[in-house]
Amino acid sequence: MATGMGFGHAESSGAAANRAFKAQLNKVYGWYTGGFIAFILILAVLEQMGLPRTWIGFTFLLATVALYAGIGIMSRTSDAAEYYVAGRRVPAIYNGMATGADWMSAASFIAMAGTLYLTGYNGLAFIMGWTGGYCLVAFLLAPYLRKFGQFTIPDFLGARYEGNLPRFIGILAAILCSFTYVVAQIYGVGLITTRLSGLAFEVGIFVGLGGILVCSFLGGMRAVTWTQVAQYIILIIAYLVPLIWLSVKQTSIPIPHVIYGYQLQKVTETEKKLRDDPKEKEVVAYFKGLADSYDAKLKDPLAALEADKAAAEKKLADLKAANGPVAEIQAAERALAALPKNVDDAKKAWTAAKNANAARARPLGGMPPHAQVFAGDPNGDAAAQKAHDVSRRNFLALIFCLMVGTAALPHILMRYYTTPSVKDARNSVTWSLFFIFLLYFSAPALAVLVKYEMFHNVVGASFSQLPEWISAWNRVDPTLLSVTDVNKDGILQLGEIRIGGDIVVLATPAIGGLPYVVSGMVAAGGLAAALSTADGLLLTIANALSHDLYYKMIDPNASTARRVTLSKALLVVVALFAAYVASQKPADILFLVSAAFSFAAAAFFPALVLGIFWKRATKWGATLGMIAGLGITFYYMATTQPWMRSIFGVTRPVELWWDIQPISAGLFGVPLGFLVIIVVSLITPAPKRETQELVEHVRYPNLKQARA
Repeated sequence: MATGMGFGHAESSGAAANRAFKAQLNKVYGWYTGGFIAFILILAVLEQMGLPRTWIGFTFLLATVALYAGIGIMSRTSDAAEYYVAGRRVPAIYNGMATGADWMSAASFIAMAGTLYLTGYNGLAFIMGWTGGYCLVAFLLAPYLRKFGQFTIPDFLGARYEGNLPRFIGILAAILCSFTYVVAQIYGVGLITTRLSGLAFEVGIFVGLGGILVCSFLGGMRAVTWTQVAQYIILIIAYLVPLIWLSVKQTSIPIPHVIYGYQLQKVTETEKKLRDDPKEKEVVAYFKGLADSYDAKLKDPLAALEADKAAAEKKLADLKAANGPVAEIQAAERALAALPKNVDDAKKAWTAAKNANAARARPLGGMPPHAQVFAGDPNGDAAAQKAHDVSRRNFLALIFCLMVGTAALPHILMRYYTTPSVKDARNSVTWSLFFIFLLYFSAPALAVLVKYEMFHNVVGASFSQLPEWISAWNRVDPTLLSVTDVNKDGILQLGEIRIGGDIVVLATPAIGGLPYVVSGMVAAGGLAAALSTADGLLLTIANALSHDLYYKMIDPNASTARRVTLSKALLVVVALFAAYVASQKPADILFLVSAAFSFAAAAFFPALVLGIFWKRATKWGATLGMIAGLGITFYYMATTQPWMRSIFGVTRPVELWWDIQPISAGLFGVPLGFLVIIVVSLITPAPKRETQELVEHVRYPNLKQARA
């Protein structure tokens, strides 16, 4: 039986042992939940007694990371089955909770409600895609993969497709999509750690990284599983408490999902007033003027750059000649130094500035009306009809990529290898959906209630009396939140607020006027979400390298101890590299996450589905199909997404295929993958008879007996 807190090794001898183990888990996590609530209440009392906010932030950070580290230490193991698949003894409900935490990444916890806040209806594509993807997991993949009994997805590809070549392509694809995903999580860790501790963003990333490593490094999947259960409890409480508070504050009803539509009507009415507000129109005109000025510069960039340089030099010379204030001279020197060094740099900087100002030169700070289904108008002129068609097309394309990507993410599918049986694997998918539903059903309501709060309590406030949280978040990262009185009237207009979706949830308690301890709790929940997913992703990458590459392809005689030790070492290396990449702030969280889904969808989904449901699928079909699907997806992103274009030095004009945004590049990779696998499989020799019989047995376990 379990020892200590219940996370130690359990000797399982049948159903009775499993029931006893589950009962022990119920007791442990029951006490844990009560202890967490008591911890929050104690801190709330201490805050009222004068405990400084910085102490509260550090307490949350240190207490939660120490808790996860403690679970990791108690779950340490060098046993291969325990390290890779948690001994295949995780009860369905706890596997569902762990999967929910694994799934509830920084994108779900931090960015999803923020995206709904900024984009309205279009943001529902994320909820519909991610939730629908779990239906595909339940019906198409999880039970069958569990029957194959492998440790990892590349392991399945190697066994099903008879060789190391499909396994190797699977390893590369798993590393690519998992690394892209984990960078987003570590970015979120840095964001939250900085908010809690006040440390620099780059330092916060590496502090949070310690919490990630101590769990997955020591105990592999066993430690990650029990840590993720603890993290889910924290994150769901942290998400729901401020949401329920806002609901009570605005309507006196503690069920936000019930009053969501009512508040949305109020938001829509306020949006109409803001669109007609003369002061808001002044702000729109200001940003339009800026966009036009950059557009004019781009028509003759060389002359514009020379004029800017001459003007900056003259201003500096005049200040020095007049013996001006030191601060003004230093500011003029910085302005001169900040000018683009050459025409190419000027083009890039001015194009970005033009696009940024053009986006804000629209009503409502560039946000669409929250209840507007798609952009444009199906009954309008040709341009409005095209805008509506393109918006709808991208909405559906994103849903498709997120659904199929969900069903193919290696770190999620690995979770279903940890259950005692195929039945438990299927049941744990149901529990996963339930635990995910609790948050996903709440995100749209949170976005609307926060927008209502912003419209009624922040917009229209005097700049001299702005809430403290605005300056606090501006110090964390000015690109996430900034306010500027562009029309010089001393009053904050909506168009003067630039807010990033990544802080909406984290700032919700402050926006709603809750005590700082709730802000700390929400940050701890976001940290739990980011850490839980990062643990699973890093483990996926390390296992792909140590188990699939080293053990299966390089040294099949390697001892268990050597394999686990290598996995731990690789995990540290990958984590440090991912932290370095995240510290460069490569792109927003949601793009990085969505890119990972497109990569996973194109690389794995066709090979997994055809490998399970079509016994004729061959080694060469799967190999070339994965390469083709992933290749076209990566190519499309690299040539159309601004950050990736800059990485690969792509300078030619962006050419979107059917106006599909790069975030949905998997739309092209998935069908190409299916096509290539089917065509190549039909023109290459069929798999061995044993392989075909294995596929039949996995799908129809009673078929052999029936034939007999």
